[in-house]
Amino acid sequence: MSVRIKLGMSDFSEDLLRPLAEDEPRERSVGSGSGMHFPWLQKLVESVATGGKKEKDFAQTTSACLSFIQEALLKHQWQQAAEYMHSYFQILEDSDSNKRQAAPEIIWKLGSEILYYHPKSSVATFSAFADRMKNIGVMNYLKISLQHALYLVHHGLLEDASRNLSQAETWRYGDKSASQEVLISLIQAYRGLLQYRTWSEKKAELSELDEDDYAYNTASQSMLDHSWKTSANFRSLIQVPGVWDPFVKSYVEMLEFYGDREGACEVLTNYAYDEKFPSNPNAHVYLYNFLKREKAPREKLISVLKILYQIVPSHKLMLEFHRLLRKSEQEEHRRLGLEVLFGVLDFAGCTKNITAWQYLAKYLRQTLMGNHLAWVHEQWAPRKSWWPGFHFSAFWAKGDWTEDKALAHEKAFVAGVLLGKGCRYFRYISKQDHQVLRKKMKRIKKLVKKYSIVNSAL
Repeated sequence: MSVRIKLGMSDFSEDLLRPLAEDEPRERSVGSGSGMHFPWLQKLVESVATGGKKEKDFAQTTSACLSFIQEALLKHQWQQAAEYMHSYFQILEDSDSNKRQAAPEIIWKLGSEILYYHPKSSVATFSAFADRMKNIGVMNYLKISLQHALYLVHHGLLEDASRNLSQAETWRYGDKSASQEVLISLIQAYRGLLQYRTWSEKKAELSELDEDDYAYNTASQSMLDHSWKTSANFRSLIQVPGVWDPFVKSYVEMLEFYGDREGACEVLTNYAYDEKFPSNPNAHVYLYNFLKREKAPREKLISVLKILYQIVPSHKLMLEFHRLLRKSEQEEHRRLGLEVLFGVLDFAGCTKNITAWQYLAKYLRQTLMGNHLAWVHEQWAPRKSWWPGFHFSAFWAKGDWTEDKALAHEKAFVAGVLLGKGCRYFRYISKQDHQVLRKKMKRIKKLVKKYSIVNSAL
């Protein structure tokens, strides 16, 4: 057994790109990321390999090697990391069975990272390393196969990736565990994504053909065959709780294409609402977009976006959510419409969103004209201590006026309504002399005087 492992380590040394040229022999030593070399570490490694040192030395050696590898990886010193890996392979002979069992996965993660970025690496080198690791770390066979396939996809070798996944799909070792079941489903689903790509290409070809043409029927049948295989691969995975966005999107597209809208709706509804699945904003986005395509009632669309609002109140669909709410006949919805706008502008990434400020300026007027002053106070009360500095400082007024005068005017109106004419932001913008915008500012001043909530009674 020991001889076989040592031979394996020799193979790995070939894969991890030898640091020395054949015509430049020198005594090997282990170095640090700073360029310093430590012959004592290499000596320890060699003595362990020959059984000349104690287990304590072995543990210290492998631990030191691992630290050096991690340091080299952090500094992107791929060649040095490869050198250290030669020594770290000794972990495969550790007397501690737990460490020995964990070693193949650690070696795979470190070695694949090195080979992915090493300037002298190649697809052939990476693939050879992956194939050997599959055989040494049989418990990691499925994980390594999947990661190897994704590497091949990244390099455009789709057929090789599909073949790799097909082999992994049929692989078995001992009793099938729950984790193996999930991995096999994941492998099948990734294979399905590759099949989906072929299906999408055929779909594009089909759109350019005449329906009465014989080639159309042939292409259509070929698409159907691909869709059946792909759907089966997707179906098993998306029943397992998890975040499966690309698989769900592809599966739903195929179901919609073949007119199975009920099936598509069921898949998306389960993905969004099944409590066994983790909270996932995208699941609600997919369901909303599907219902929108199906021209679902406004109430249904609102119910979906309401959950998305609870998860991500700054999502780009929140402005669309606001539009749906303000058109609703329910007072509760119109009240929520104001809350949604304030919620969007609570986030730093939305401070320059002119559409959000336009909506808030317009909706504040509508709300106050509709005698809903209490709604405005309800939203402003928890924000009046920090919004002035966050949105309405003199600093922001100068910057907004310089960068986007339209944004500055919208914000000036909102600032005036919420803080009064004495607000620094409002004062700065109102004093700017701009011939084209002079009339607009005059109108804003009148509206602020009319609608400002400062000192207004509830």
